[in-house]
Amino acid sequence: MKTNQILVRYGELSTKGKNRSSFIGRLRDNVRQTFSDLQHIQIKAERDRMFITSDSEQDLAQVIERLPQVFGIQSFSPVTACELDLEAMKKTAEAVIAKIQDTDKSFKISVKRPFKKFPHEKPEIMKELSSHVLRIFPGLKVQMKDPEIDLKVEVREEAVYMMAEVIQGAGGLPVGAGGKALLMLSGGLDSPVAGYHMLKRGVRLEMIHFFSPPFTNDRAKEKVFDLADKLSQFGSSVNLHIIPFTKLQQEVHKQVPDNITMTSTRRMMMRVADLLMAETNCRAIITGESLGQVASQTLESLHAINAVTNTPILRPLIATDKLAIIDTAQQIGTYDISIRPFEDCCTIFTPANPKTKPKLEKVEYYEKFVSFDELIEEAVAEREIIKFPRVKVNQFEDLL
Repeated sequence: MKTNQILVRYGELSTKGKNRSSFIGRLRDNVRQTFSDLQHIQIKAERDRMFITSDSEQDLAQVIERLPQVFGIQSFSPVTACELDLEAMKKTAEAVIAKIQDTDKSFKISVKRPFKKFPHEKPEIMKELSSHVLRIFPGLKVQMKDPEIDLKVEVREEAVYMMAEVIQGAGGLPVGAGGKALLMLSGGLDSPVAGYHMLKRGVRLEMIHFFSPPFTNDRAKEKVFDLADKLSQFGSSVNLHIIPFTKLQQEVHKQVPDNITMTSTRRMMMRVADLLMAETNCRAIITGESLGQVASQTLESLHAINAVTNTPILRPLIATDKLAIIDTAQQIGTYDISIRPFEDCCTIFTPANPKTKPKLEKVEYYEKFVSFDELIEEAVAEREIIKFPRVKVNQFEDLL
């Protein structure tokens, strides 16, 4: 008797009709990538469920720990197998129930018997197992409709499989099933949460970060690296493009009045992102903007910022309040990174009285005296690209 298999349920993927097989194929590839460091894992994807198998208990423990971060999975269950023998089945049922900490619950046994040559019929199996389990765990109460513990038993030709624990998955769609978009990643709380929500809808990410040395330092950059690394743990590798933004930012502050520099700076960021879109095959830009949060996130500001591009701008947090964003950041593990006290280019040069209702024609008027095209192309050409998750370097590699 041993637990050597995880049964995975798809959830939303089951509603995809004729496209279901492509979604399942994407999920299988993402699961394979998530566990690429585990040598003894086997993955079998079927129409309604997926099976992850390993003879290594250590590997299966890793699967159970990491699987809740993979999008496209509704729930999963560890499966325990035993030989085709009624006494072995009783011991296995006892062991599976024993893993549940609180056994003072409602309970039932469901039996499937696709191996028809097994000498015991379903009613006999249910009776024998129920009697044994109730004798061992007297706190259990039989309840056939919506019990708290549903011990599922499946009798197949090669073995008997049992499961009673259902672990909640991340839900959503497999990363990559929804195309690719460019996330504008700052060091703050909002943009990592926006990236998380889009990953959950199946969108693969490229990331862009604007870096303004010497006004922002390497610790601010390392903070963004950690955020990108954290997001890459949700089922997909990502490229982070670090844009040298100092020249552009200084030119904006030289050219436009102080109270609209924030709007103009955001417009330059959009233009840089637009240029990078073509090189990265992205189809949209993602931002962490939330309506009314700061001066650049009023409807008038967003209108002026949008005017520089025809690219779709996805703003998954636009109607989300700050407390809800903080709550999600804590859940996904980005909060403690985002609150590190290192400023990025969005917080330096902040004017004392930024316009909350900038006029587009005025912004365009002040910008027209400088051709920013050359500076934008230079910034994109001189960018640094880092892939996440980061590869761990063996510190003794040079000595080998």
